[in-house]
Amino acid sequence: MKLYAGALAAALLLAGCGSEQSPTVPQVSATDTPPEIPVMGREVPILAFGDSLLTGYGLDNGKGYPEKLEAALRARGINARIVNAGVSGDTTADGLQRLAFALDGQQTSPELVIVSLGGNDMLRGLPPEETRANLEKMLSELQRRGISTLLLGMLAAPNMGEAYASEFNPIYPSLAKKYEVELVPFFLQPLMDRPDLVQDDHIHPTEKGIEALVAATVDQVAGAVEEKG
Repeated sequence: MKLYAGALAAALLLAGCGSEQSPTVPQVSATDTPPEIPVMGREVPILAFGDSLLTGYGLDNGKGYPEKLEAALRARGINARIVNAGVSGDTTADGLQRLAFALDGQQTSPELVIVSLGGNDMLRGLPPEETRANLEKMLSELQRRGISTLLLGMLAAPNMGEAYASEFNPIYPSLAKKYEVELVPFFLQPLMDRPDLVQDDHIHPTEKGIEALVAATVDQVAGAVEEKG
């Protein structure tokens, strides 16, 4: 039942991603975030790379996942600088196409890339083997560049059927194991049975929803940064 609810929430939260207009510039600096928490020590560059779950859709500037995560890391004494490279509506194929461009466009090569892609593939019924192949190529490129990765996992919506879910759901854990990267099994888990954490469109997290996602993942992000350091 928990798996069913999780997949259903994934469908609700991502259903409108494909219809949003992609921004002309594929990344937005986290410097839009209001007053930063002063932190000493070396700066840790991080790239948040994904779809509308990272773009802060429907929220004020600086209220999205990457910006809130940066603040949470800085509150822990980690001098993080997160660049938001989320593009609404992106599939894994779109992400693969622009990954090198996004990486090469950074002033400083990121020490960690947070990848949140695949939900739009699932909602469009794209073949899971294509999703797997695209994600694998991205993880391989990040590994080749010596960049650590945190993979934010997704589950198939129940209306996709058991056969589709049996192929889609194992993608994230199997790739995380193969490439030895950090994995959040189901990124949207903190929003289960919490309509107060979702916007009125029943699609995107509210600011408090974003905070719940950050609270559930900041330990893993901090661990990945500290291990890299």
